[in-house]
Amino acid sequence: MNENFLHYIWKYRLFNQENLVSNQGQQLEIVEVGKLNINSGPDFFEARIKIDGLLWVGNIEIHKKSSDWYKHQHEIDPAYNNVILHVVMESDVEVVLSDKRILPSLELVIPEQYANRYQSLMESQLWIPCQNDISSLNNFFVKHWLDRMLLERLERKSVEIKKIYAFNSSSWEETLYQLMSRYFGMNVNSEPFEQLARSIPLKVLAKHKDSLFQIEAILFGQAGFLDDQISDDKYYLDLQSEYKFLKGKFKLMPIKKEQWKFMRLHPLNFPTVRIAQLATLIYQSQSLFSKLIQIDNLLDFYPLLQVKASAYWETHYKFGEIADSKSKFMGKATVDILIINAIVPMFFLYGKETDKPIYIDKALSFLENLKPEKNNIIKSWVESGVKSKSAYDSQSLLHLKAEYCGKYRCLECELGNRIIRIE
Repeated sequence: MNENFLHYIWKYRLFNQENLVSNQGQQLEIVEVGKLNINSGPDFFEARIKIDGLLWVGNIEIHKKSSDWYKHQHEIDPAYNNVILHVVMESDVEVVLSDKRILPSLELVIPEQYANRYQSLMESQLWIPCQNDISSLNNFFVKHWLDRMLLERLERKSVEIKKIYAFNSSSWEETLYQLMSRYFGMNVNSEPFEQLARSIPLKVLAKHKDSLFQIEAILFGQAGFLDDQISDDKYYLDLQSEYKFLKGKFKLMPIKKEQWKFMRLHPLNFPTVRIAQLATLIYQSQSLFSKLIQIDNLLDFYPLLQVKASAYWETHYKFGEIADSKSKFMGKATVDILIINAIVPMFFLYGKETDKPIYIDKALSFLENLKPEKNNIIKSWVESGVKSKSAYDSQSLLHLKAEYCGKYRCLECELGNRIIRIE
C-alpha cells in the first residue's frame, strides 16, 4: 500500500473508527479528518481530534511507517511543528517533536475489501483498470464525472492556447490561424502544420488576400514543397517562381520538407492537399475569428469551413503526379475535427478571458450537438459499457483514458473511488 492510498482511506474515513487508541495509549476521537494538502507540508490541514477528551486542532501527517518521519527529516522542518496526530500503517518508532512532546500515532486498520479492490485496480492489465466493474456504476455518477472531465480537458487546452495567444501579442486571429493549421494536419502532420503557420505571420498572408495563387505559393514554399525540379509542370514552376520573389521580399525561412508524412495516409489527407485547402480557407475567410465568434448555430460553421482546393488539385495529390479527377472538397468529418479541437477551445478561452460566459455555453452546446469521434479509444469505451452519444462524451472519455485510467489515477477518479467503496 502506498501513501496515496492511506490518504484516500483517511480522507473518506474507510478505517475502523470504534474505540480508537493511540500507540501511546490515549483515547482518540476523529472529529474532522482535515483538508487534503496537495502541496508541500503535512498531508492534512485543520483536522480536529479529541485526545483523551481534549480537542486538538492542527495537522495530520500520514506514513507507511512511523520511522518515515525521520527518514523524510520532518523533525528539522518547522512546517511539521503543528502536527497533532501521526497516522501510520506500522508504528516502529516513537516520534519526538522539537518541544520534546511525543507525537501521538495511530495505526490504521483498513477493511480487507478496500485494500483488495485497490490492489486489484493497481495490478490490472485490462484496457482500463476498472473495465470489469464500470458498467455496474450508476449512470448519474458516470455522467457527473464525465462533465468534470470535459471541463478539465477544456481548461487544460485553454492553458496551452493562452500561451499561443500571448506569443501572438494577444491576437485572436493569429492564434486561431495557428491552431486551425495544426488540426489541418490531423494527428500525423499536426506538428509540421503548426510550424508552417508559425513560419508565416497571418499579416503576411493578408497582404495577398486577393490572390489565392500567391497564398498557395507562400504556404507551399514555406512547407518546403517548392524545392524540387519538376520541369513539365507549369503550375509548379509558376508557384516556385512566385515563392522565390515573395521569400526574398518578406525574408521568409521555410521549414524542413522531411517532416511531412505521406505513408499510410489516404491520399485525400496528404499534406499537399491539406495545404491547398488551408490556402483556400485563408483566401475566402478574411478575419476568420471575427466571423466564427458570431456564430450561434453549429450548422453555420460548415459554409465557412468546407473549402475546396484549387483546380490543379482536382487531378493531383502531389506535385507533378497526375491522378484521376476528383474534387478535393473538405468533408464534414474534417470540419468536425476543426470545430472540436480548435474552435470549441477558442470559444471556451475567449469566454473566460472576456468574462462572457455565453461563449463557454456555446462551446459546450456545439460539442453536445456534434456526433462522437470515431477512434479505437471510443470504441473500447463502448465495449466496456460506457456509451458515447456526442462529442461532449467522446472528449470527456478521451481525457479520462489519457489522464486517469492510463496513469492508474484511480484514487483521484470518482469512478475508481466508488468501485473501491462498493458495499
